Amino acid sequence: MRTADHRSPNLDEIDRLFERLAASPFRSRFRLGPGERDYLAKKGRSTVSDHAADFVARRLAPSKPRNDGKQTPFRGHPVFIAQHATATCCRGCLAKWHGLQPGRPLEDFEQKRIVAAIMRWLESQQRPPPAEREN
Repeated sequence: MRTADHRSPNLDEIDRLFERLAASPFRSRFRLGPGERDYLAKKGRSTVSDHAADFVARRLAPSKPRNDGKQTPFRGHPVFIAQHATATCCRGCLAKWHGLQPGRPLEDFEQKRIVAAIMRWLESQQRPPPAEREN
């Protein structure tokens, strides 16, 4: 019998991940700026989710990703920022934070869980932080 997380992202699992990420000073410092929020608004959730799926498939899913540990820029696309915030930026972070061991290709359901975490974080960033709203 297959478990639920083989078919779709487990929301409880993502909730627990976000609790752990919030306790990390490094992970919790990432925020989208106005330009990235504008990009999200203009492109829409579906397009940005497609971008995330493509980045994950090309840059993380192979058993030995090219330039692993350095393949995700810190800026240039909202998904890149989200990948650092959610520890989905390299296979080392995927192993440490998500329990996805390196040296093997990521399965489809694992890629979907990664994209779900990225999209959840992006959705949480759609409103500007209070300091930005006051300006």
